[in-house]
Amino acid sequence: MIWNDEFETLPREALESLQTKRLQQVAERVYATVPFYKQQFDKAGVKPEKIKSLDDLRRLPFTLKQDMRDNYPYGLFAKPLDQIVRIHASSGTTGKPTVVGYTKRDIDNWTELMARSFTAAGANRGDILHNAYGYGLFTGGLGAHYGAEKIGASVIPMSGGNTKKQLMIMQDFGSTVLTCTPSYSLYLAEAAAEEGLDIRKFKLRIGILGAEPWSEKLRNEIEEKVGIKAIDIYGLSEILGPGVGIECIEAQSGLHIWEDHFIPEIIDPISGESLPDGEQGELVITTITKEGIPMIRYRTRDITRIIAEPCICGRTHRRLERMCGRSDDMLIIRGVNVYPSQIESVLMDIEGVEPHYMLIVDREGTLDTLEVQVEVNEQTFSDEIKVLQGLSRRIEKEIKDLLGISCRIRLVEPKTIARSEGKAQRVIDNRPKE
Repeated sequence: MIWNDEFETLPREALESLQTKRLQQVAERVYATVPFYKQQFDKAGVKPEKIKSLDDLRRLPFTLKQDMRDNYPYGLFAKPLDQIVRIHASSGTTGKPTVVGYTKRDIDNWTELMARSFTAAGANRGDILHNAYGYGLFTGGLGAHYGAEKIGASVIPMSGGNTKKQLMIMQDFGSTVLTCTPSYSLYLAEAAAEEGLDIRKFKLRIGILGAEPWSEKLRNEIEEKVGIKAIDIYGLSEILGPGVGIECIEAQSGLHIWEDHFIPEIIDPISGESLPDGEQGELVITTITKEGIPMIRYRTRDITRIIAEPCICGRTHRRLERMCGRSDDMLIIRGVNVYPSQIESVLMDIEGVEPHYMLIVDREGTLDTLEVQVEVNEQTFSDEIKVLQGLSRRIEKEIKDLLGISCRIRLVEPKTIARSEGKAQRVIDNRPKE
């Protein structure tokens, strides 16, 4: 099912023509209203009237998260505060939070895109949507809430935390759609088992999961343990919130990015050079309808590629491959680029281990070290020492075969790695800062 047939199936030529027109409009708007962008455009030697085609986009400067912090809180807003009806902000774990503002039209557009997204994921008017994304400054909770109401679903605004109550409400209220992080959906299944419940016997049928990178193998694990169709959703507060892109339930192969509102690019994360469709690199997004805080060529730091081939669902908007990680989450260990999701993919293939792990990076003398802590299941943990030693050696070999680096494997007993009710923390980097 398609929510907005007119725009979701727009022929490519018409879609690109619309993008060009909207790009020209947003370039003129930010140049006239945001001093930061006027300065950046002038520095790059580009005037808005020089933007004649989508190819001209690469002439415009990038916007970085640091630019948002440097202009904290309202310096990048393109509308006065009396036209801003909502303000969200990131968690600000590494300094000042990034602040975003929405006009009434921005909220309407966001609601529309979430309605498209939920419909693409297979949700509909008859569903009871259990929303375990956090409410408040984080964009996830309210973004999902408004979209679910738009399609006519019944929304349970649970927010995060209080897992036992989540399970009670989910079971008693007959929730059919779950929205949360992938890691939390697994934690819910684990917590249900501890309460003597089988979450697979609940009425849940779809999980719309996002806010952290996750592998295809983790998807398989979730679908098996939770008993749902697990759909990947993508978004970030700087661009909109959730609903920038989503997998369709027909294909579950790549996230349709709503190109009538966003222009995606892929660049080399080191050189900043644009890469063609199909090549992996860093995702850059330009918002072409946002009024409150438009973003020109925002560097998301997410690593993916654009899939240009048509999708079986009939939508014409290009897709993004599942995010394999973030360029700022990438670990460089003894000269090798390592993403946590690569190690996750190895672990998901090995019987006897749980999908809970932690990477501890340290330095001994001048040498970087990597320790992978992995939970094993109850049966494996109770096996004799030689079985555990064999399992440890196998994991070590598989990681070395994939990444070309040696690591220490530390098998830990079940439920010892901390669970998260939000984004899972996978890495502790103890190396001294350069």
